[in-house]
Amino acid sequence: MSSTTPQLGEPLMQIRNLDKSFGGVKAVDNVTMDLRAGIVTTLVGPNGAGKTTFFNLITGNLARDGGEVTWLGRDIAGIKPHRIARAGVMRTYQDLRLFDGMTVWENVLNATEYGALPLPMSSSARAERRDRIERVLERTGLADKRDTRALDLAYAERKFLSMARIMATRARLWLLDEPASGLDPNSYERFLTILREDVAGGVTVCIIEHNLDIVIGISDRIAFLDRGKLLADGDPQSVLNDPELARIYFGDRE
Repeated sequence: MSSTTPQLGEPLMQIRNLDKSFGGVKAVDNVTMDLRAGIVTTLVGPNGAGKTTFFNLITGNLARDGGEVTWLGRDIAGIKPHRIARAGVMRTYQDLRLFDGMTVWENVLNATEYGALPLPMSSSARAERRDRIERVLERTGLADKRDTRALDLAYAERKFLSMARIMATRARLWLLDEPASGLDPNSYERFLTILREDVAGGVTVCIIEHNLDIVIGISDRIAFLDRGKLLADGDPQSVLNDPELARIYFGDRE
């Protein structure tokens, strides 16, 4: 895949006419959108709108029924999820999917071995990776928890460990599934700081989020899904101020 660096706003991932049905229910219905370099796109919509299914499709965790997904200009149909991750597309999950029996350090180390940029095992590469993990643990507030099992972490710490696993891989596209849900105010501010700093450093983000304060605070674009359909994809003000979308989002529909 191309190693050139796209300019701000250029499409990294292009999704065209994406479809997925479960039985007779359309979970994702002919969705077309771009995820653009250096842009935070937030997926919003009521429960059951198809947001997590959308993530599963574009990361190869589900096979699509139709449509095309290209990453850096290459169709990634049929590519295994771990290979998509190694190409620079990493995600978090609502259920976190940590290795509970492993320490914090081991969880993050594991992600670098299977993530975006697998490194040769030279001594200099090992040292660079170790230093990178140290910096990530400092930024996520987990440095003094490096030897703690993931199972023994507090809830917010587990959320940050999920983030740390992505950060350490140097992935170019982060797909975050409700990463700030349930965070206390201090943890929430740490999360926002991390996100803003890494986006400023060139990371592209697509985030599923229900908290409108978070949506308003971080979004460059908002994509509104309902019943699998993309109803809007535009600047935050125009999407959030649409009265019809507000009625759908808050459940006041005919």
